[in-house]
Amino acid sequence: MMQSLDGYVDGVAGGPELPPPGPALHRHFNDHVRGLGGCLYGRRIYEMMRYWDEAQPDWGEIEHDFAAAWRAHPKWVVSHSLKSVGPNATLVGEDLEGFVRGLKAEVQGDIDVAGPDLAGQLTALGLIDEYRLYFRPFVLGGGKPYFAGARPPLRLVASDAVGEDAVRLTCVPA
Repeated sequence: MMQSLDGYVDGVAGGPELPPPGPALHRHFNDHVRGLGGCLYGRRIYEMMRYWDEAQPDWGEIEHDFAAAWRAHPKWVVSHSLKSVGPNATLVGEDLEGFVRGLKAEVQGDIDVAGPDLAGQLTALGLIDEYRLYFRPFVLGGGKPYFAGARPPLRLVASDAVGEDAVRLTCVPA
């Protein structure tokens, strides 16, 4: 997930937001998604990502490429309020820990986790093997923090510039 320099993934309603990624950063995410075994989403981020289910008239090649990669992978949606999910998605209700342990044992490739509340739950359960933190040079000043729960002790294992304006820090639990 992308975040602001001050650690927010979403600004305060009506306030500043992170702008969309530029072409190079978008291509990076296209390649990242193409290489995944699947995506595990919290409800809010899944509802935002449903945007990619149907092509939009203003999309260019980069957006069509991302949508194709995103649609091709299985998605698991953790929600107690949703009654159904879209194509290639499975609704996860109870026993999050057991479900995720099963995914980790069965799915080939990385499982992307998106949604700060979900990531916080999985962090508390010790189920996240690696954090890829993408910082962009914007300050939101408030909103939804990337780490919604307790901040886990992390160890930096890599850092690199990505796209036009992002730095990716790769960390593992300390």
